[in-house]
Amino acid sequence: MLAAMQTPRMPAPEEIALLPPFERLARERIALVATEAEAERAAAALLSSTVWGFDTESKPTFHAGEASEGPHVIQLAMPEQAFVFQLHDAGCRAIAGELLARAGIVKAGFGLQDDQRRIVDKLGVEPRDVLDLDTVLRQRGYRRQMGTKAAVAVLFGRRFLKSKRAATSNWSQRQLSDAQLLYAANDAWAALRVYQALGLPMA
Repeated sequence: MLAAMQTPRMPAPEEIALLPPFERLARERIALVATEAEAERAAAALLSSTVWGFDTESKPTFHAGEASEGPHVIQLAMPEQAFVFQLHDAGCRAIAGELLARAGIVKAGFGLQDDQRRIVDKLGVEPRDVLDLDTVLRQRGYRRQMGTKAAVAVLFGRRFLKSKRAATSNWSQRQLSDAQLLYAANDAWAALRVYQALGLPMA
């Protein structure tokens, strides 16, 4: 009789808190993309890769029934660089939409269902070849939604640092801080690192 497969063990939050920090993509490797010209340059770089880490940020809502106008920021990451697209400029917004709608490039991230819905509403495009890493991890035996912090702890034995202050900051403002850029870019970059650690194809 075959032994029953054991569900991989999830670390407890207090265990994750004791782990050494996960590395971060440095600020000089993060490009803020706010204009059509900057978006064109970012697209040229991104199209050299077949997999992007993917996430979005939206200005928080604080009142019941208040609708979000997000996303306000879209993050796309490659192994050595990340791009943070602001969506104020129409030309920049259009190129970001074209990138997300491009087939044949995997956009990997965590908990992307709401992100995709908001992108359809705001940009009028349906993101293609989106891979929710929570789904991959469930297929490998994890029974609940993991998210970036738990996945990094399991796969790397490291603690992914997330600033609550940055997470709840105003992502709609035109001048983003370095703390916001580091937060946004590393969310997408960490998703790409998890994708790689799962042994999924990069080409």
